[in-house]
Amino acid sequence: MSNVIIIGAGPAGLAGAIACADFGLKVTVLDEFFRPGGRLLGQLYQEPSGKWWNGLKEAERLREKAKALAIDIRCGVSVFNLAKDDSLWQVHTTAGTLTASYVLVATGSAEYPIPVPGWTLPGVMSIGAAQVMTNVHRVQVGSKGIIIGANILAFAILTELQMAGIKVERIVLPEKSPISQEAGEPEEVLKSLLSAAHLAPSFLLRWGSVFMKIGLFRKIALNFYPKGGMKISGTPLQLRKAAVEILGRNQVEGVRVVDIDPAGGIVPGSGKIYEADFVCIAGGLYPLAELTAIAGCPFQFVPELGGHIPLHAEWMETPLPGLFVAGNITGIESGKIAMAQGTVAGLAIAKQAGKGAGSVDLLLQQAVAKVRQEREQAPIQFNPGVDQGRQMMKELWESEFVKPSLKL
Repeated sequence: MSNVIIIGAGPAGLAGAIACADFGLKVTVLDEFFRPGGRLLGQLYQEPSGKWWNGLKEAERLREKAKALAIDIRCGVSVFNLAKDDSLWQVHTTAGTLTASYVLVATGSAEYPIPVPGWTLPGVMSIGAAQVMTNVHRVQVGSKGIIIGANILAFAILTELQMAGIKVERIVLPEKSPISQEAGEPEEVLKSLLSAAHLAPSFLLRWGSVFMKIGLFRKIALNFYPKGGMKISGTPLQLRKAAVEILGRNQVEGVRVVDIDPAGGIVPGSGKIYEADFVCIAGGLYPLAELTAIAGCPFQFVPELGGHIPLHAEWMETPLPGLFVAGNITGIESGKIAMAQGTVAGLAIAKQAGKGAGSVDLLLQQAVAKVRQEREQAPIQFNPGVDQGRQMMKELWESEFVKPSLKL
């Protein structure tokens, strides 16, 4: 029997496993994918410093370190239930039921689906699926595509597709609806994108973005926004156009697009068809937290972190004894932050298990500080206001829940 079961072999899960095993704990890591690495497997981008972040290499580094520590990584295994008896956690999987004193849930995130008429046609996929097909499976998703949805994730993967020689003709918004909500409103989209304005390629754009943080200037900018769009990595971002239908008989052949006003309303008689052989829908990410809900963990809705979040302390403990969380399940952020959180969770588990005597306390404090440092240095935030969201979670934990078993 393992001391610790970790659900998810992404950056948070692997980092957490390594931190636990460093203190002599027996660790089993479960993941439904056929290889460890999670979202790291599809990541390849240049950082503002000029260095390249190669997720495949980072995943391999973590896997080799885990192997050296005799961590049991089981891929192709799905977890469908999580419960606790008097003393042990019961982890129910497609390969049988496993038990452990501690469980770390590091299931990451999933993509919001935005339904568009015709989205069941072959050639329509989520933006994340395009990333995995391109960077992991080395499959060309098409030769001429359109992205529906404008957000930080879409822009990051757009660059990766272009590096693979895949042409994306344009980025448009989804039609405004109760499901797409703010993703279909040009002003709200522009407002959310301003959090990454400091990465704009020209000084003029960076300088101008300061004024667009004022509501009046955003409205003026959208009224005069060019119909042809403004280029992001060479692809026009058309904030005043929305996709209303994906067309094709047996596969994607084109997208019907209409002009929209700053609030997302359709301009009558403005429909036009653009040719395409693939479409990526970018609805954004939300924490994949169902397993913690099944276990009975309380939640809090925190829009700044991406949605409903399991309640947790800064050292990743939940109110349920022995249950920890780390990575995007706690809020949508980067792979580096997920790894740092995984290390915190692993050290916190080691402390609760009575390992490391006094040394683990110092390491835990340093690991928590590392998470804060990575957050401060992160070039982009997937959700504006993440600092406020984290502070809200910290205050909620300290004021409303059982006295934490760990003291920092």
